[in-house]
Amino acid sequence: MIRAIMSGCNGKMGQVITGICKEDAEIEIVAGIDLYDGIKNDYPVFPNISVCDVAADVIIDFSNAKAVDDLLVYSVDKQIPVVLCTTGLSEEQLKKVDGASKKVAVLKSANMSLGINMLMELLKQAATILAPAGFDMEIVEKHHNQKLDAPSGTALALADSMNEALGNAYTYTYDRSKERKKREKTEIGISAVRGGSIVGEHEVIFAGLDEVIEFKHTAYSRSVFAKGAVQAAKFLSGKPAGFYDMGDVIKATIA
Repeated sequence: MIRAIMSGCNGKMGQVITGICKEDAEIEIVAGIDLYDGIKNDYPVFPNISVCDVAADVIIDFSNAKAVDDLLVYSVDKQIPVVLCTTGLSEEQLKKVDGASKKVAVLKSANMSLGINMLMELLKQAATILAPAGFDMEIVEKHHNQKLDAPSGTALALADSMNEALGNAYTYTYDRSKERKKREKTEIGISAVRGGSIVGEHEVIFAGLDEVIEFKHTAYSRSVFAKGAVQAAKFLSGKPAGFYDMGDVIKATIA
C-alpha cells in the first residue's frame, strides 16, 4: 500500500483525490495539509507541511503557490517524492523545483489528465507527418468564464509538443485582428473561448488541401485531473531523484 500525504486536502481537488483513494486498494492518504480545518477527514490534517510527522511514500500537491516553497524543502529533507499539481509558480519557484528534482523525485505537468498527455504523444507523431505535407496547425481551447489566463497552459503544452517535434521552428499566433495578412506557414494559431461552466475542451486542427484532421479532448469534470494525479503518485513512489512528467506515466502504463 502506497502512503500519500495530500497537500491542499480540503480544497476541491484535494477532496476529489481523497474520495478516489478511499476506493483504491493500492494507495491511501495518511495525512493532509491545509490551513482550512472545516472538513472532517479520515486522516490527520496539519496546517503546514513542516509540522507533519506522519511517514509517507509520496506527496500529492494541489494547494497554492505560497505553500510550494515549504513543500519542496520538506520533500527533499524527508526524501519523499512529490507530485506537484499546483499552478501559477514564479520563475524563482520553478528554479527551486528544478533544484529539488536533483535531490528527490519530482513530477510536474501542465495538465494531469492521462487523456491530454496521451494526446500530446499522438500530436508529436501527427505533426511530423502532416506539417511537412503542408497542413496548417490550429488549437481552439474552451474553459469556464471564471478562468483568468488565456490561452490555457494545456493549450500551450499541446502547441509545444508539436513544435518540439518540428525542431521548434514554429511561432504562436494568438490574435489575427491586429494585422491584415495571410497566415504564415510556420505558425500555430491558438484561440481561447471563455463561457459558462466548461471544465476544459481542447481541439487541435490539422488543415490541409481538401482535407482536415481533428484531435479533441473534453474534460467533463475535474475528476479526470484527480485520477491522473493519483496515477502519477503510484508511478512516482520509490522513483530515484529526477524530474518527471505525465509523459513518463503514460510510457510506464503502455510499457
